[in-house]
Amino acid sequence: MKLAHNYYVYILQCADGSYYIGITSDQERRLNEHNEGIDPNCYTYIRRPVELKYFEHFTEVMQAIAREKQLKGWSRKKKEALMNGNFESLKELSKKKTLRQAQGDKMK
Repeated sequence: MKLAHNYYVYILQCADGSYYIGITSDQERRLNEHNEGIDPNCYTYIRRPVELKYFEHFTEVMQAIAREKQLKGWSRKKKEALMNGNFESLKELSKKKTLRQAQGDKMK
């Protein structure tokens, strides 16, 4: 029998306006850790306070890790469209990047 697990991929907005994307199995604890400044080497340490802006729930850790990596590769505008639930804009931003990449490949 397999136990269900909970994993969350989350986006924080830092005090300087930047975004931080991470993964955790305990959202409340992790948000508190970011805001308490546990690790001086952490990206958010000098950018506190942070605010949770978005999260997605997963039961498989590998799916959560893959999504975290995907989101980290997205542009700021694309992340903001996701956080705002603006899926039409998200589609357009995805198309534009694909088109730019295709045009860049033609120029090589």
